[in-house]
Amino acid sequence: MGFIKKSVAIAVLSSSLLFTGCGYNALQAKDEAVTAAWSDVENQYQRRADLVPNLVNVVKGYAKHEQTVLTQVTEARSNVAGLKIDKQVLEDPALLQKYQQAQSQLTGALSRLIAVSENYPDLKANQQFLDLQAQLEGTENRIAVSRNRYISTVQDYNTYVRQFPQTITAKVIGMKPKANFSAEAGAEKAPKVSFE
Repeated sequence: MGFIKKSVAIAVLSSSLLFTGCGYNALQAKDEAVTAAWSDVENQYQRRADLVPNLVNVVKGYAKHEQTVLTQVTEARSNVAGLKIDKQVLEDPALLQKYQQAQSQLTGALSRLIAVSENYPDLKANQQFLDLQAQLEGTENRIAVSRNRYISTVQDYNTYVRQFPQTITAKVIGMKPKANFSAEAGAEKAPKVSFE
């Protein structure tokens, strides 16, 4: 009876040591960090999307002849809002690319809207427009910070998931490398969101 108890104790101790070094807990923590960083990215994009209707309404009052630009902004915002984004986007590079393209379309449309404001001095002097521009500029900065944080968090996760022995644990529990943001064609020319 003593031999069986010793064998069970040794097996339990060996198992716990084996599982301690397998990286399971760290994989879970890093996966949660990626999810949290993604939530921050979504939060900043949502903040921008929430500013768009107010900005469009202010511009409408001054730039009635710019219906095409206003329509482009509204449609781009609608495209972004229409994308169902959940944790699955983190696992699928194609979904992340689609999300990124929709956000880039909105960024471009907003840039065109701001450029239109240059033609309307009264609009440029409107306090509500100036406040919305300042909020938009701040939001664009927050988006950049959130995306950078997300990129770093995904890099940390992906590196860890690919290292031995964690890669074995990751495969057993179905954890794969996460999709990440990538630069789009023409990204070397950042959109101008200057409100001066």
